[in-house]
Amino acid sequence: MTTPRHRGPATARRRRAGRSRRLPTVTTAAHLDRGLQPERATLAWSRTCLALVTISAIFLRWVSHYGAWLLVLPAIALVAAVVITDTQRIRTNRGVHGIHRGSLTADPLPPLMLVGVVLALGVAGACFALVAP
Repeated sequence: MTTPRHRGPATARRRRAGRSRRLPTVTTAAHLDRGLQPERATLAWSRTCLALVTISAIFLRWVSHYGAWLLVLPAIALVAAVVITDTQRIRTNRGVHGIHRGSLTADPLPPLMLVGVVLALGVAGACFALVAP
């Protein structure tokens, strides 16, 4: 008569090691990326949002000199800040998973759109300053 084998935690670990692993839903990048590159990118986009809100506050100070038409500029800056904030989590998760898999590709659209917004705000602000009453 044979005695049954004892199945301890080491046996269970070996069984689980053979299973396929799925990527978890990520809320922070700290547990997947030791360098925290997506966290740094998130902080940079947050600073960009803060800069856009600051620019819109500066434009609001000019409304008394230039009139209500100037309200378009802070509205553009605030819409850009809201869009950046809304899409930030998607970009962070995509970056973390891409680094974890080793197949991260950069999306050039968000920075190019930001360059367009900043150039438009700068040109419009310069035009308002040149036609000062």
